[in-house]
Amino acid sequence: MTWLEPIAAGLGVLCLFFLIRQSLWAWPVGIAMTSLYALIFFEVRLYSDFGLQLIFCALQAYGWWFWVAHRDKAEADSQAPVVWLGARRLWPWLATGAIGALALGLAMDRFTNADLPYWDALTTSFSLVAQFMLARKYLENWLVWIGVDVVAIGVYAYKGLLLTSGLYALFLLMCVWGFWQWRRDSATATEAAPAQ
Repeated sequence: MTWLEPIAAGLGVLCLFFLIRQSLWAWPVGIAMTSLYALIFFEVRLYSDFGLQLIFCALQAYGWWFWVAHRDKAEADSQAPVVWLGARRLWPWLATGAIGALALGLAMDRFTNADLPYWDALTTSFSLVAQFMLARKYLENWLVWIGVDVVAIGVYAYKGLLLTSGLYALFLLMCVWGFWQWRRDSATATEAAPAQ
């Protein structure tokens, strides 16, 4: 299955590029990417990541629907707006990620032969949080993804998935760009909005 990794990695870069640009093409590309990564992670016994990819397929479909449903129908090129959560509204998301990581890590450690069960669970749980935040266009999703990417780089390098580890290093840089781009776009939209 080693031939699948470069294809999945390429789709991952393309998907993230489309997300940063707020293009609807991100979602079908993301569905293809997560399907391939599900196969890859199952083969290397990263079961939390395998399950995560299956859930990501559903979240990709949700994101696609949300972005289409929440754009301005009167304007053909309109986008669903970027939403800033702020620190107070971000904490419940982070708490959910931490609780999910602990619970999943304990389950994987006790009931499976998973390698790195707690680190794998950490990236899995916070990836779910970040993906849902991304689908809802919460600006802070990029900050959560940055944290996930830092941990994932180490996990995948340890497992010998060097291309995927390198991909996550690229994702890390792209997430910094995504945060900057979305923040700039939301500030521009706010300035352009008529005073009420």
